[in-house]
Amino acid sequence: MRRLPVYFLIDVSESMVGDQMPYVEEGIASIIKDLRSDPYALETAWISIIVFAGKTKRIVPLTELTSFYPPRMPVGGGTSLGEALEFLMHDIDTNVVRSTADTKGDWKPIIFLFTDGAPTDNPEAAITKWINQYKKKASIVAIALGDNTDTNLLGRLTNDVLLVKNLAPESYKSFFKWVTASIKTTSMSIAENNLDGPQLAKLDEAVLTKVEPAASSVPQVIDNNFAVFLSKCQATKKPYLIKYKRNIKPSNIEGLALDTQFFKLQGSFPVDETYFQLTDNQPTNQKISSAELVGFPHCPCCGNQYGFSTCACGGIMCTGDEEVSTCPWCNTQAKFGFASGHQDINRSRG
Repeated sequence: MRRLPVYFLIDVSESMVGDQMPYVEEGIASIIKDLRSDPYALETAWISIIVFAGKTKRIVPLTELTSFYPPRMPVGGGTSLGEALEFLMHDIDTNVVRSTADTKGDWKPIIFLFTDGAPTDNPEAAITKWINQYKKKASIVAIALGDNTDTNLLGRLTNDVLLVKNLAPESYKSFFKWVTASIKTTSMSIAENNLDGPQLAKLDEAVLTKVEPAASSVPQVIDNNFAVFLSKCQATKKPYLIKYKRNIKPSNIEGLALDTQFFKLQGSFPVDETYFQLTDNQPTNQKISSAELVGFPHCPCCGNQYGFSTCACGGIMCTGDEEVSTCPWCNTQAKFGFASGHQDINRSRG
């Protein structure tokens, strides 16, 4: 039986932490449930999930639908799209069966690439390799989750760049139904017409929009759409992320009309040790002024009121009503209080 390999290449960077990750997990589960009731998909579709942040990891190898169990999505720091593409190409070379003169191999793989930001590595070499060696033998459908995604760069990988306009729960459900319908349509096209290549379902313009990419973009050290900070709970020593989203507002400074940026708090979210497995450990050497941050989080691990306290070592931690606090990063004991003015704080890649 010739398989239809379907890859989900999913951005699990810090910018995805919060509401989006549970939506993606539920969406993958709904796709699998629906495909299992489709005789064409059940016969041909094999699913794999590869996640990427600063590092890339395959969390589900190509698996037939009857044996597939939706996984929990991890989180990591960074958005190394170049590394993710290299990982994907290696996986295709290793696990997709090629046709020979005597036998038919697998159908052309379909890759659904989900991302919500911009690469923090330099993906140029991987993109060039994809265009020259893989673009004709595999198909990418790039899904931009929100307006902060670098769609220009995605347009170099594929002509199918789609934008999910609204990140509300109902939009996510509609979007994943569209993914399911596209896999079903492709499976049926293969079975009935022997047509290779993706057959995408009709777009619901209220949910999905086809994007026409413009000029190429420049790789970034960090994803500046978000300001994300790695913190630790003083009581449990468990890590958590503090996430702010970039906003722009018009200002008048000494008679000049200028746009100024600020970052609004989206929340604080606990992460587990898999965060460090998927994080690029190279220091960003990037700081942001506390004057640009709006909102103050609590600790999501122990509930301490002050989830964004900074130690002299540079580590971010939570503090409460205790007279003397112990930094979970360097174990220094000190009294914490409120300081006047602003300070520059280390940020992660986002």
